Amino acid sequence: MKITAIESSIISIPFDMGGPPQLFAGQRWTHIETLLVKVITDTGVVGWGEAFGHVVNKGTKATLDTLVAPLFIGRDPRNINGLMRDMQQALHLLGRNGSVVYALSGIDIALWDIAGKLANQPIYRLLGGSAREDLTAYQCLLHYDDSSVLARNCAAGYEAGYRLLKLHQTTREDFLVAKAAVGPYAHVMFDVNCPWTVEEAVRMATSLKDDGVYWFEEPVWPPEDHAGLARVRREGIPIAAGENAAGLFDFKSMMDAGAIDIAQPSVIKVGGITEFRRIAALADAYGVKVVPHSPYLGPGLMATLHLAAAMPGNPPIEYLWMETESQLYGDYTVRKGRIPVPQGPGLGCDPDPAVMQRYCTAGPTVIR
Repeated sequence: MKITAIESSIISIPFDMGGPPQLFAGQRWTHIETLLVKVITDTGVVGWGEAFGHVVNKGTKATLDTLVAPLFIGRDPRNINGLMRDMQQALHLLGRNGSVVYALSGIDIALWDIAGKLANQPIYRLLGGSAREDLTAYQCLLHYDDSSVLARNCAAGYEAGYRLLKLHQTTREDFLVAKAAVGPYAHVMFDVNCPWTVEEAVRMATSLKDDGVYWFEEPVWPPEDHAGLARVRREGIPIAAGENAAGLFDFKSMMDAGAIDIAQPSVIKVGGITEFRRIAALADAYGVKVVPHSPYLGPGLMATLHLAAAMPGNPPIEYLWMETESQLYGDYTVRKGRIPVPQGPGLGCDPDPAVMQRYCTAGPTVIR
C-alpha cells in the first residue's frame, strides 16, 4: 500500500461571533479558515487531516505543498510511527515548530484516519478507548471589547448548557463580569494569551487568588519562559499552557520546571495524533492533567474528540462560541453542553463535499 497523492485546500466559512468583529493577527476576523489535507492511496482509501491554521493557513499550505507532502509520496501510510519519526528528523533543520510541524500534523491525522478505515474502527478504539457516546464541551469565547457583550455571551452559553467557559480577556474586571453572568454553578477559565512579564502575571494572579479561577492560561510572555510560569503557579491558581509548545520535549521542560497543572497540546500544531499521544503519556507520568487545545471546526476537532474519548477521565472539548454559516461536520456540534463522539471508521466521517466546494478559497492543490 502506497501514498499516491496529497491534496490541500483552504475552506473559509463566515461566522458571527456574537459581537463586532475583532482583530486577529492584524486582520478583522470574520471567517473561520480550515486547511484540509487529503492523503490518497493506491487502494482507493483516503484520509483527511487538518494543518494549523487560521490566518497563517496560506503559509502552512505553501510549506505543505512544496516541501512536506512530496516526501510522503510512495511511502506506506500504515507505518505511522516510523514515517513520522523519519520526517520529523529529516525536516528538523527547518524548524521544530511552525509551518513544517503544522503540515506534518495534518498528514499524521490523515494517516490515522486511513488506519481506522482499514481496521473498520473509530480512531478512539485504535487508541484503546472504550465506547463513548459524547463528551463534555466547554464554551470558548472570543475577545470582546464591550463588557456587556461579554456578559451576554457568557449568559447565552450557560443557557445553552455549558457549565465550563473560557474567556479571552485580560482584566480582572472582565473575569468578574463573566462570573456574575453565569453564577456559582459554572466554572470560568481565564486565557490571556501571553500578555505579561512574570512580575505582571504574578500581580494579576495575586489579585485573582480568591475569585475562583478554574485555570489561568498562558499568562507569561514569552511562553517559553517555563521558570517564570512556575513562579506564577506558586501563587496557587492552576496554570494551563501548551498550545504554543514545540512537541514532547518542550512539554517535558514545562513539567520539569513545575510550571503547569494542565497541559494543552494542540493536535494540528504539535505533530498530530502520534505526537499528542507521546505528550499525554508523559503528562500521565508527571501527574499533569491533559486538556486538549482545539478551537477548530475541521478534522482537528474530530481528531481531538477521538483522543479525548480514549483518555482516562475524558477531558472536556474546547468549542468555539460562534455561529458559522455552514459546517464541515454538521453532526458534530455541541448540544446542551455535550458533543458527540464519532463512531464510524477512522475520524468517523469525511468533511461535507458540498461545503468544501462552496467555501473553498485556495486549492485544491494535488501533489503526486
